[in-house]
Amino acid sequence: MFGYVLVNKPELKIKEFDLYRSYYCGICHSLKKGYGFTGRMTLNYDMTFLAMLLSDLYDKENCDFEARCIAHPAQKHQEKRNEFSDYCADMCVFLSYYKGEDDWKDEHTFKGWLLRTALKRKAMKVKAAYPEKTSKIEKQLDMLSILENTENTPIDKVARTFGDIMGEIFIYADDIWKDDMYKVGFYLGKFIYLLDAYEDVEKDIAKGSYNPFKEMYENAAAKNAPEEFDEQVLNLLMLMIGESTDAFERLPLIENAEIMRNILYSGVWVRYTNCREARLKERNKQDNGSL
Repeated sequence: MFGYVLVNKPELKIKEFDLYRSYYCGICHSLKKGYGFTGRMTLNYDMTFLAMLLSDLYDKENCDFEARCIAHPAQKHQEKRNEFSDYCADMCVFLSYYKGEDDWKDEHTFKGWLLRTALKRKAMKVKAAYPEKTSKIEKQLDMLSILENTENTPIDKVARTFGDIMGEIFIYADDIWKDDMYKVGFYLGKFIYLLDAYEDVEKDIAKGSYNPFKEMYENAAAKNAPEEFDEQVLNLLMLMIGESTDAFERLPLIENAEIMRNILYSGVWVRYTNCREARLKERNKQDNGSL
């Protein structure tokens, strides 16, 4: 359920994308330093957005480095590191451990078992560093599991639980920015949860797995109106990202603001657009095949 908070690269200037990538590489370095090679496997773009947001909001001076890594062995690249790259690395590990735990518990996948086994000690290290925050996140993760295994749970109730998880992660300090940071994360979390469900709805129905859009999808299919399902989901997603951007715009952001606007107003829609176009192409293929 990660990798949705992306930049729309074609709409960025080269120097803007290089700056964005430097934050991504900074978290990667923090993961390697704190958690080794397996820690680096948890790196995701969602936390890169948070690292940029926190760095800009709190005007934290970055340590800039040039380095090579396994992904860029031939050429040095820029890395921006500060306390927020370390914090986001910690959250990458903690969330990925529980993703593995959830996958193993629900579907007994080998990937889930491998992830939870490899990250268990590392996740305990994060819990020791942030006992109050991780306790709140764990309670919401437990609630999410319960709701996903309960019939007829309203869509918003399930999405709200994942939103609470992201909202807690976005709060870095108990200060005047706390409420707006929570709202940015909360509604972005709901957006991520719903978009993930939209992408996986056919697969989840085929496997008999939980998906909050199952009834909505099947109702549209019964009416032979699949585009109705796409529009219903789009309206929900627009509401979520609208609330998130409203809170975002209230924050005093300067340095990274345009890159983050690219993410919130454009980049987050990349996977939705790709998924919708793939579905449309498949429908057209089936329609042509039935003629």
